[in-house]
Amino acid sequence: MKPDSPHILLVNPWIHDFAAYDFWAKPLGLLTIAALLRTHGVSVTYIDCLDRFHPQAPTSDPSARYGRGPYLKTRIAKPSGLKDVQRTFSRYGIKPRWFTADLLAIQPPDLILMTSMMTYWYTGVQETTAILREIFPDTEIILGGIYASLCRHHALKNSGADEIFSGPAEETLFDLIARYTGFTTTPHFNPQELDTYPYPALDLQNRINYVPLLTSRGCPFKCTYCASHFLNPMRTWRSPESVIEEIKFWHQAHQVTDFVLYDDAFLVNAEKHAIPVLEKIIQADMNLRFHTPNAVHIRGITAKTAPLLFKAGFKTLRLGLETAEFDHRETIDQKVTENDFKQAAGSLKEAGFEKNQVGAYLLMGLPGQELHSVRRSIQVVKETEITPILAYYTPIPHTAMWPTAVAASRYDLEADPIFTNNSVIPCQSEAFNWETISALKELASGSNTE
Repeated sequence: MKPDSPHILLVNPWIHDFAAYDFWAKPLGLLTIAALLRTHGVSVTYIDCLDRFHPQAPTSDPSARYGRGPYLKTRIAKPSGLKDVQRTFSRYGIKPRWFTADLLAIQPPDLILMTSMMTYWYTGVQETTAILREIFPDTEIILGGIYASLCRHHALKNSGADEIFSGPAEETLFDLIARYTGFTTTPHFNPQELDTYPYPALDLQNRINYVPLLTSRGCPFKCTYCASHFLNPMRTWRSPESVIEEIKFWHQAHQVTDFVLYDDAFLVNAEKHAIPVLEKIIQADMNLRFHTPNAVHIRGITAKTAPLLFKAGFKTLRLGLETAEFDHRETIDQKVTENDFKQAAGSLKEAGFEKNQVGAYLLMGLPGQELHSVRRSIQVVKETEITPILAYYTPIPHTAMWPTAVAASRYDLEADPIFTNNSVIPCQSEAFNWETISALKELASGSNTE
C-alpha cells in the first residue's frame, strides 16, 4: 500500500419504503468502484446498510430462495406527502446503532462515496448521510447512483451530500479522488473496455450469497418508460472469455452457485455475444444457476437460444413483455410483436422450461391505462403457459413518458421524487383501486379465471 494512499469509505444506504425485498439487489456500481480503487492502491472500507448477513442480524440461510430474502424491517414515520396512504412505511436494513458502531470501529476516512438507487428512496439517503455527518463531521460525502443521476438538482438540495456525481463514475473517478484527497495515479484500465475492469469487490460483503453479473452495458432500445439509455448511453460488451473466467472465479474461490444477470439487453445480437457466453457456460459444466430479474429481450429467444439457456442452468427467466395489447403499444415500445412473443414462448416450452421458471412482466398503472387492457394481457400470457408478473409503473424523469405521467398523476411528481413511488400507483385512474388491483393479482396468480 502506498504510504500516501487515502482511506475511502463506500456506503450503500438504507431503503425507506412501503415494501422492499432483496430480489437479487446489489450495488454493483459501488462495488466495482471499490475494486477499481483497491487495484490502484487505495485503502477501502465498505458498509452496506442493507446487509442481510450483518453480524448482529438474525441468522438466515444464504442459499435459500437462490440467495434472495427479506431485509430487516423497522417501522418509521411516513413522508408528509404520503400520510394518506394506508400502509406501513419502514426502514429496510440494519439497525442505526449497528451502523454507528461499524463507523466508529473503522479508521476515519479521507472521503466517503455513497450510492443511491430508486429516486423515491432518497429519504433513506438522507438518514444515512446524517449519521455519517455525525460520526465524521470533517469528511466530504459524494453521492452517485440512480437518484443522483436522475434527480441531480433535488439531490443537491436535499441529500445532505457535499457533491452530486451524475452518470457513470469510471471516466473521471481518479480525477475526483485527486481533487478531494490529493492522491494521484495513472489508471490502468480503459473505461470503454469492460474486459479491463477488475471483478467487483464482492468479497467486502459479510456473505456472498449470489453474484451479480454484468456481461454488457447499455440498451439499444429507447422504451418510453425506461431510463436505461439515459443512465448508460453507450452500448459496450465484455468478451465471452472474460465472462466465463469471472463465473469460474466466483464459483471456485467462493463456492457461489447463483449468478444474476444485470444486463439490460443480454440476448440482443445473440450470435456475437449471448450464444458464445452460453456455450462456454455449458462447456464448463459447473452445475450453476442463473437468473434474469432485469428481463431478457423476447425477440432474442429463439429455437437456438432457448435450449442453450436451459442447458446453461437458467432457473429464473423474466421476459420484458410489458403489455399484450400489441396493436396499441407504440406509446410504450416497439421491441416485440405478438408473433415474437408466441414464438418465444413455444421455444422455451420446447427447450424444457416449466411455467414456474418463466415469467412475463406486465406493466400496471401506466398513464391512461384501462383495466381491461391489463386483464387482457394477463389472459394472453396465461394462454401461452407462461406466468404473468405484474409490475407497478414508476414514473421516471428523463424518459419519454415522464411528461405524460406528470400530467396524469394526482401527485406533483416534479416537486418531490417521493411521489413517484410505485407502491402508491401514482398515475392510477379511478378504475385502479386496491380492490381491483387485488383482483388482478389473483387473476395473474391463477386463483381467478374470470
